[in-house]
Amino acid sequence: MPYADVAGDVRLFYTDDGTGDGGRPPLLLVHGWGTDSHQWSWHLDALTAAGHRVIAPDLRGHGYSSVPETGNTPRAMAADLKALLDVLGVREAVAIGHSMGAQVVSFLAVEHPDRVRALVAVDPGYGMSDAIVRGFPRMIAALRGPRPHEAAEAIDEWCTNAATPAVVRRWHKRRLHGMAPHVLAEAMEAMFTAPDAIGPRLASEEYLARRTCPVLSIWSDPGRASWEAGLLKDPASRVVCWEGSSHRLHEERPAEFVHLVTGWLRRVAA
Repeated sequence: MPYADVAGDVRLFYTDDGTGDGGRPPLLLVHGWGTDSHQWSWHLDALTAAGHRVIAPDLRGHGYSSVPETGNTPRAMAADLKALLDVLGVREAVAIGHSMGAQVVSFLAVEHPDRVRALVAVDPGYGMSDAIVRGFPRMIAALRGPRPHEAAEAIDEWCTNAATPAVVRRWHKRRLHGMAPHVLAEAMEAMFTAPDAIGPRLASEEYLARRTCPVLSIWSDPGRASWEAGLLKDPASRVVCWEGSSHRLHEERPAEFVHLVTGWLRRVAA
């Protein structure tokens, strides 16, 4: 499988499937916190069958990619992805990100708007209320404590509910236990408590309003879905809520997810 040197000593693992010969735009699939590009295994075949070239990297610190001692932040990850597109000769892509990955693709869309044709945010890791944000320092401290993987597993419980298949729960648990603890803590801090974090709602509103491309945002929480609808600029943007799903909604409903995304992209192209 391919690797790309993108920044200093950072090397990204990625897969590159499909040709996009039918004129469909290439897709850049970006996984969430504590997982890797295998998260898109439920979707890759269907997306390539729909005529897309599909690029699925492991973010720095995750999966088979390099694990730097520092710099494991969504902003740095977005810069890595811009460099990956350069390496692959991809001028413009549709960026699809889940959870932390939705922060990463939002950074990519704001800082490099000419590289993102459209954006899909899947139960995004932003727009957190003050009450939720107040809990993050305790979580980060636990991730830096003597049992970081137990702490990560406890955090991950929030990501599932009765709709989540056991195989999905087990898969994510195994990925978390394979993660470097300092990456888990650093990435969480960068998302929610660092001075330039965009996870808290006020910071989200200020930063996400700078996205100018069409956005499809898919939520499990109707309140947060309604909140983001007011931030979207392009008239082709759309917010969808799958109430009752968990944070892993695209893994719980993969066929419906692919149908929604590919249908929306056809309408955006038209």
